[in-house]
Amino acid sequence: MVDNKYYVIDAHAHIYPDKIAAIAVHHTDVFYGENSACKGTVEDLYSNPELNRIDKFVVQSVATTPKQVRSINEFIAKSVSESNGKLVGLGSAHPESLDKKGDIEHLLEIGLKGIKIHPDIQNFDMDDKGFLKIYELCAENDLPVLMHTGDNRYDHSNPNRLLPLLKNFPNLTIVGAHFGGWSIWEEACEKLHGIPNLYVDCSSSFHWISTSTAKKIILKYGVDRVLFGTDYPMWSAEEEIEKLLKLNLSESDNIKIFSENAKKVYKIED
Repeated sequence: MVDNKYYVIDAHAHIYPDKIAAIAVHHTDVFYGENSACKGTVEDLYSNPELNRIDKFVVQSVATTPKQVRSINEFIAKSVSESNGKLVGLGSAHPESLDKKGDIEHLLEIGLKGIKIHPDIQNFDMDDKGFLKIYELCAENDLPVLMHTGDNRYDHSNPNRLLPLLKNFPNLTIVGAHFGGWSIWEEACEKLHGIPNLYVDCSSSFHWISTSTAKKIILKYGVDRVLFGTDYPMWSAEEEIEKLLKLNLSESDNIKIFSENAKKVYKIED
């Protein structure tokens, strides 16, 4: 809880099994060229004082091979089941899986609320035909897709690929991480705002853009379309919360961004 008035859902948090957490966090550090503030374990998620003001986390991980999909999803589901309501889980998916339908059915059976993909780390274009089948299945099952979007170094997840997906899958809810375009924030916002099946989160963005730019982007997308996220374990949650508060949005706008929009997208109950 923030200032005794804002219930906070971190809608973008990664967790890993203890034995691989340090390696996984290192790979993320290399990808972003930064040093993570936290450890990436479930224990750290609960015990780190940096996270005290976050009431609930939407947790996920990314499969880099097809054989990882179900083990990751079972790890996420187990973590959620043991969290006493603190965690909401998203599953992973991989475009080369030979049983995409079975993967989606499995994650639904174990109670996951959507999927997370990272085209840049998975090294596939977001409009690869393998991903297209996954989107189709998610749309059929009313599962939102949180995806890493944007990178000025690659062309796996930039707006030129995302725009056709949004139009071709109008019944699919997509959450574009990092304001819809990491490292190309303003360009992405100009191209992607106003699309009814797109939401964005603010994770891994405040570190690189100014307060005025962040506020402009949020208002351009609309406060009804923006979710709060820290990209745990990447950043200090305390600092991410304070950076959002420094935008001086209205109380009602902060309520939407901190929790209400995530509740709507992921069907989270109080």
